[in-house]
Amino acid sequence: MTSQITTINPATEETLETYTLMTNDEARDAVQACHEAFLDWRQRPAEERAGIIRAIGKELANSKEEFAQLMTREVGKLIGDSRDEIDLCTQICEFTADNGPKALAEEEREIPGGKGVVHYAPLGVIYGIQPWNFPCYQVVRYAIANLMAGNGILLKHAENCTGSGLFLRDLMERAGLPANLFTVLIIDHDQSDLIIENDLVRGVTLTGSDTAGRTVGQKAAEQLKKTVLELGSNDAYIVLDDADLDVAVDACVAARIYNNGQTCVNGKRFIVTAKNHDAFVERYAEKMKAIGMGDPTDDATGLGPMARDDLRDKLAAQVDESVEKGARAVVGGEVPDRKGAYYPATVLVDVKPGQPAYDDELFGPVASIIRAEDDADAMRIANDSRYGLGGGIFCRDEDHARKLAAEQFDTGMISLNGFNIAIPNMPFGGVKNSGYGREHGGFGMKEFVNVKSIYIMENGSKS
Repeated sequence: MTSQITTINPATEETLETYTLMTNDEARDAVQACHEAFLDWRQRPAEERAGIIRAIGKELANSKEEFAQLMTREVGKLIGDSRDEIDLCTQICEFTADNGPKALAEEEREIPGGKGVVHYAPLGVIYGIQPWNFPCYQVVRYAIANLMAGNGILLKHAENCTGSGLFLRDLMERAGLPANLFTVLIIDHDQSDLIIENDLVRGVTLTGSDTAGRTVGQKAAEQLKKTVLELGSNDAYIVLDDADLDVAVDACVAARIYNNGQTCVNGKRFIVTAKNHDAFVERYAEKMKAIGMGDPTDDATGLGPMARDDLRDKLAAQVDESVEKGARAVVGGEVPDRKGAYYPATVLVDVKPGQPAYDDELFGPVASIIRAEDDADAMRIANDSRYGLGGGIFCRDEDHARKLAAEQFDTGMISLNGFNIAIPNMPFGGVKNSGYGREHGGFGMKEFVNVKSIYIMENGSKS
């Protein structure tokens, strides 16, 4: 077993920090300490828990620049994107504090011979396994909702952003969260299985690839523990016959390049009807070609590095295989000769089934443009995927687009005439191989609770 984790700046290739992995005994003790903190936390009134969550949001705002700079050093995010990430996390804390007590309040219902009470009780310690692309947001998304519900939180963060996980723990405790209630586990994958097996762990949530989701979901199922899985995707953005091309091109560039192209709900497949295909390709390629790579700490940089060399190399291999099978790179498509895990903004056309650019998730700044015959064919192609997390429709007829989104698009989140990542008051999650369960919008607060039925009978009657 490797005994240490070393974090590397993907832009400069410099070593940042080295961390020692916990022993199995230390990890087990950490779970026990989190459970003991939970036993007190679950007794706190919802309003008190909400107050501490509000304070966490304020501390995030106060620590915004320091945290943003750390995330950019660890994973290569553009510094502006890192700052925006902290803003989103602050908004999540505010939404949860504002809405949590009401969402979790007991409900009374009429029952024969008495009164029924629906009570939302916390389950216990919830284990989160999170990726590197949003070092703060991925954690806040599940942790804040579950802290509001009264649960304890364990985090196994991606190795390359270990520092961000520890920073967030310290930040929460500065804001008044009890010690050990949010616990960072510095462990490897084998040790992670032991955490899932621990009787004190009552639920497991993972954000990652569908391969990782199968592994973790199966392990948790063996222990009869509930999971929430937010997995990968190959999101389709559909440009219909009556789309405003200026709007579509700008939004589709943003949808592909945001966060250096490393977002589960980035636009990845751009399905354009024959009427608009050639004009879209010309305009889109021009804008993508103009995006320059550079220092992610510079506000003027358009595209930073990918998070690790191996991720860049995997993306390059997917592009090469797609080209070998008939796709064409009209922009980019080659690893640059420079220091850092950089890959250029790339546009692939002639994308067909059987190519990675069509079938798989390309997790980086590579756009796959697919020609459709008409609107119906575009929707067919959009749904021709094992994934279903997000997507988009560009169409001047809002009623038509809304009807397509509601009735035909087999995916969890759909943007009409624009691009969105996540909004605190709207549910987040997908279908098919993109996972199950929902976060945000109040839904995440009830994913890991015991929904209790309490029957209060009058005069000894029974239902």
